[in-house]
Formats: sequence, C-alpha cells, structure tokens
Amino acid sequence: MGLFKTDLFRSFGLGFALGAVLLVGSLWAQSEDGISGKVIPKAEAAALPDRTR
Repeated sequence: MGLFKTDLFRSFGLGFALGAVLLVGSLWAQSEDGISGKVIPKAEAAALPDRTR
C-alpha cells in the first residue's frame, strides 16, 4: 500500500500552484493599481525647505 507516492505529491504541488495563480489573478483583476499597488506605496516628493530667509 503506497499511500505517499509521487503522484500524490505531484497532484498536491499542481493544485497548490494553480490555486496560487488563481488567487493572485483574482487580486490583480479587482485592484485598480494592479498587484504592486497594494504592496508598494506610491512615491511622493518631499517638500523643499523654505530658503527665502
């Protein structure tokens, strides 16, 4: 009785990979900025110091 054969691990790996692709794809499709908009904030320039004095 070979409970843990390579076919079982291959099926788990394939299911995990397909599930991860579906999850990332659904997150990317629902966001306005894409997947990087949720992870990386938008850059903002720093205000210049007042040098009029």
